[in-house]
Amino acid sequence: MVTNVLEYLEATAARLPDAVAFSDEKNTVTFGSFLSRARDLGSRVTDATGGGSRPVAVLVGRNADSLVGMFAALYAGGFYAPVDAATPAARLTAIFEKLRPAAVLYSGRDEAAAEAAAPGVPRFRIDAEYPPCNGEKLAAIRAAHRDTLPAYVIFTSGSTGVPKGIAVSHRSVIDFTEWYADTTGVTEDDRIGNQAPFFFDLSVKDIYLTLKTGAPTFIIPKKCFSFPVLLVRALNDNRITTLSWSTAAFNMAGNSGVFEKYRAEYLKRVLLGGETLHSKQLNIWRRAMPDVGYFNIYGPTETTVDCTYFPIKDEYEDGDPIPIGRACENMTVFLLNEKDELCAAGEPGEICAGGTGVAIGYYNDPEKTASSFVQNPLIKEYPDRIFRTGDIGVVKDDGLIYYLGRRDSQIKRSGYRIELGEIESAIAAATGVDDAACVYDAECELLTAFFTGPADEDGVRAAVRDRLPKYMIPDRLVKKDRMPRLPNGKTDRKALAAEAKG
Repeated sequence: MVTNVLEYLEATAARLPDAVAFSDEKNTVTFGSFLSRARDLGSRVTDATGGGSRPVAVLVGRNADSLVGMFAALYAGGFYAPVDAATPAARLTAIFEKLRPAAVLYSGRDEAAAEAAAPGVPRFRIDAEYPPCNGEKLAAIRAAHRDTLPAYVIFTSGSTGVPKGIAVSHRSVIDFTEWYADTTGVTEDDRIGNQAPFFFDLSVKDIYLTLKTGAPTFIIPKKCFSFPVLLVRALNDNRITTLSWSTAAFNMAGNSGVFEKYRAEYLKRVLLGGETLHSKQLNIWRRAMPDVGYFNIYGPTETTVDCTYFPIKDEYEDGDPIPIGRACENMTVFLLNEKDELCAAGEPGEICAGGTGVAIGYYNDPEKTASSFVQNPLIKEYPDRIFRTGDIGVVKDDGLIYYLGRRDSQIKRSGYRIELGEIESAIAAATGVDDAACVYDAECELLTAFFTGPADEDGVRAAVRDRLPKYMIPDRLVKKDRMPRLPNGKTDRKALAAEAKG
């Protein structure tokens, strides 16, 4: 039985010591080298952690060294908290105040940021050389391990402006990794193309799929996502077969027109998550690469990346909703109405998740943890902890769950309850629209829709009239050159709301 995520690295390094594990634009790390570097650095980091389960902040970039730092934290008996090395100073300070790290790991170019954010905290350079590890010390640390301890803390945006850290246990990561490897069918003969930053939970898929199966991960350079021809070239040059990407990156590539001339020649499977998948962009990819398997996967960070999935087999017309499917193995996903009762088929409700994938909670925030990680109201006889996602979904006649939007994106207008996600889907389906987002100012009762692409406002408004009832038509349509994005690739809705007010 696997009880520590380090066992994945150790087993694969023993089997494939000279095979490439992770590579970036400049460097390549084999499984054997990855293991020895993580152990050597981890042995040093124990000077700061004392070998206990304490947080270790890792300033990460798009490079393989970042991953060495994350696993060094685990060898030290602690848990890693990956933080974007380019995070603005004020936010970095806020994260460190919440985390209170025992140590900070960084690459040489990020030394100033590490020192400024955590003065007085022990710091270790990931890209330095260290003496061979103290094997007895690491063995003693491992002997004290249990799988309910945290493996990582990932910080996401908080509604109050203070970043919130989600703590996830080894057992949750292991459970997810076993399911994901079985579901994808990835083997050591595959090659993974990483898009998600390592401070974004979507990257957990790439990291642990590589460590379990031996399939190498190539960290795609950031510039490729600004130049789609370079992106396809990178996929082909590195013979990439597997993508676990954010929907935003998937849409960008589809909307760019690159597939009118080029194809990802080795691609076998594409697994998507992070935002709503629109059928129009899916169809662009499917027309170009019809033999690829596509999956729509859903889950907040609090459910260890994903809690539902849907292998896409049927054909969908542009504008058709695509389900998020059914619960992942060893997870339970259901919808609750406002009375905390199980929703009937066709009745929208809050998506709730239970099972091993439910995170430990919010790090250093017991009040917020207690409000979101709660007893299952459908179970009275024994403790059954679930996570209330704040997302709204509906189970349709096919028995599948469909995502409708955030609970806080459900508005009431002219006496009608409206899901902003439904309006966004209608706009996104219009010819010439690449992306769409809606915000609602309740004080002014003003519904504003933003879109990108070659379409004009009159064309979009005409298309929306054909799809939506009058009370759902936006008051304003605003065309933008590009949609504002958060560091994880999701739409920055706060920025759009501020623009709409201005």
